Amino acid sequence: MVRLVLIGFCLFWASPAFSADSPQHLPGTTPLTVEGDLADQMMDGLHRFIDHKISNAIERRELLWKRDTSSVDAYEKSIAANRQQLRKIIGLVDSRVTPHLERIAEDDKPAMIAERPQGRVFRVRWSVLDGVTAEGLLIEPLQAPVAHTILLPDASQTPEDLVLNPNQRFVWDLVGARVQVLIPVLIDRTDRWSGNEKVAFTNQPHREWIWRQAYHMGRHIIGFEVQKVLAATDWIEARHGQQAKVAVAGYGEGGLLALYSAAVDSRLKSCLVSGYFDARTRPWEEPIYRHVWSLTREFGDAELGAMVAPRPLIVEYSAAPQVDGPPAVSPGRRGGAAAGRITTPEWKVVNDEFRRIDQLVPGGFQERTLISNSEKPTHLAEPLSGAAASQFLKSLGINAPASPSLVSPSRPSDFRPDAAERQRRQVLELERFVQRLVRESDHTRDKYFPVTNLSQGHSIEAFTESTKKYRNYFRDEVLGSFDDRLLPFNPRTRKIYDRERWVGYEVMLDVFPDVFAWGVLLLPKDLKEGERRPVVVCQHGRNGIPKHVIEGDEKAYHDYAAKLADRGFIVFAPHNPYRGEDKYRFLSRKANSVKGSLFSFILAQHEQILNWLASLPQVDPDRMAFYGLSYGGETAVRIPPLLDRYCLSICSADFNDWARKIAATDAKYTFMFTVEWEMPYFDMGSTYNYGEMVALLAPRPFMVERGHGDGVAPDEWVAYEYAKVRRLYDALRIGDRTEIEVFDGLHEINGKGTFEFLEKHLRHRIRD
Repeated sequence: MVRLVLIGFCLFWASPAFSADSPQHLPGTTPLTVEGDLADQMMDGLHRFIDHKISNAIERRELLWKRDTSSVDAYEKSIAANRQQLRKIIGLVDSRVTPHLERIAEDDKPAMIAERPQGRVFRVRWSVLDGVTAEGLLIEPLQAPVAHTILLPDASQTPEDLVLNPNQRFVWDLVGARVQVLIPVLIDRTDRWSGNEKVAFTNQPHREWIWRQAYHMGRHIIGFEVQKVLAATDWIEARHGQQAKVAVAGYGEGGLLALYSAAVDSRLKSCLVSGYFDARTRPWEEPIYRHVWSLTREFGDAELGAMVAPRPLIVEYSAAPQVDGPPAVSPGRRGGAAAGRITTPEWKVVNDEFRRIDQLVPGGFQERTLISNSEKPTHLAEPLSGAAASQFLKSLGINAPASPSLVSPSRPSDFRPDAAERQRRQVLELERFVQRLVRESDHTRDKYFPVTNLSQGHSIEAFTESTKKYRNYFRDEVLGSFDDRLLPFNPRTRKIYDRERWVGYEVMLDVFPDVFAWGVLLLPKDLKEGERRPVVVCQHGRNGIPKHVIEGDEKAYHDYAAKLADRGFIVFAPHNPYRGEDKYRFLSRKANSVKGSLFSFILAQHEQILNWLASLPQVDPDRMAFYGLSYGGETAVRIPPLLDRYCLSICSADFNDWARKIAATDAKYTFMFTVEWEMPYFDMGSTYNYGEMVALLAPRPFMVERGHGDGVAPDEWVAYEYAKVRRLYDALRIGDRTEIEVFDGLHEINGKGTFEFLEKHLRHRIRD
């Protein structure tokens, strides 16, 4: 999507010559007196609104839980739905393959890389998903193991850092107590493989590179790595029986994964979390690869800790790995990685969140331990300390060795695998897995929403009735919606244009507390008393404001709103809040945390706008159309399908094969190589592409406007997706209600076929 760059902004546009016979504000409204940048004021209000929503969501979480701690079985049943929801939102939805673990020996590189008095260290690989394996180290005690631990390092660490570093004794304390330890490689935070040599490489950390493509397909880097933990558990049980004691522990990113793994799978008998536990009141400030759809609405770290119950939970207050943002943009790479930091929380924050578990499950129902510095309890412990090892072993019913294990330094016989090559394999396996999902997404969506089957041989009424549940799911589960009641309009207006054929009023409407809608209404001067005309809502794109579609002959818009008003249409040019770069991206990310998005705000604003327009005596409420370009074209296939007052929609310079546009890594057109990290919507690629979204609009008229030279996508992608729309409308015997106009142009309004489409379907004769 070509950027529509805002160059300057002035509230009082163009100093129009006001005519004497038009009022300075519309009848039935109060004067609009607010000054300053209304776009910025709107954005500030939206942030205040969602911050309040997030605070309320944390307080209201308990409404989503029905815990029963009367017995272990009762508790498991009472949280089953919550556990299933957590599995879904971290993308834990794919079936694992038959468990198999093998030692890796290649030519002169041995499988055993080190040997100590406590045990031996082997390079291993194990099966996880179709085409996805895990790699790491297996440390076998010399005697038969009495328990098994999956130990997860931070993403900045390798398994060898935990095994061969003499300053790390945790592993050897466990192995000395006859615990078998398996340490997976995590996808790291470097950017070497984040890209495609045929397109570009980026500065996205590997974790973000996988997150972006996976999130849109209903998967997640967290889910993939939890799958690796659970696949290891499958193998341990297959080898040692279901009675085997399997536990999980982790530091930093590994602590996150340990907590999630134990929360979703009760086979893990104990959980140790080091360098991760926090209140998470501002999760949008963390790296985006930790971002989980709707998480804050239902889950905090305390809730996840309670899901481990009645199994033991150990939290170690240690320094989190310091992350100050994505890698710097090196020569030859594109920027655009999302901002995000990891810092160590204060002791009080961690302690309060840990104690909050007491409010969720009784202390006697779960053994819980919070470890900190033994000499200064409110200070940080060393990550994976001796105290943590002792408590972890105790939670498994194992007495710690009488004397602590001594870790010998690396020996000449030790062998360190090629960590960079191993990381490459792990990253590319996940990328290939997701790209297969992208390629197969048409079939996946058709199983979920069989548009062809629902349309062929059925009446329009039957088809419309059959799509209701899909419309509701799209609104509530993909875009997210707010259930707040709309406020009274309280319309404020002021005249800002007076042209030969029309007069223009700036309009502000209340929507929710701190949320308003803002735009410009253009009224033709030849309206007769009692006459009602159609309205065309003309929507700007990214970084635009209402005046861009009205004046200045902006290169993308060509004053198309003014031209429609010249031709006798009533026009409303609203402001959509995708202006200000990361301001709106973080707004959407905040909303995601409570099951909302940028379009949740836009949906409410447009509903209020339409309700107000329908109340005007000059407007025919049955003839209100939408026509948007770029991000406005994106709006054209998301908002009109959900608002019945829109009688038709025109998508300009945006219509696309959206799953490929968001998640494909093999084409220069995709958002995988740009700054638009807010574009992935969780599981949208598996449920709704543009064909399915237009199916929610049908049988209302729909049109695509497309320039051959538009860099948003190639003609082939657009034509491929539009063919589905054409097939649907023909099947419903309403083929005359959809068109596509392809013209020799760029990312811009053409204003020819679309104007004729509006005249035809709004039953309005366009002036010469």
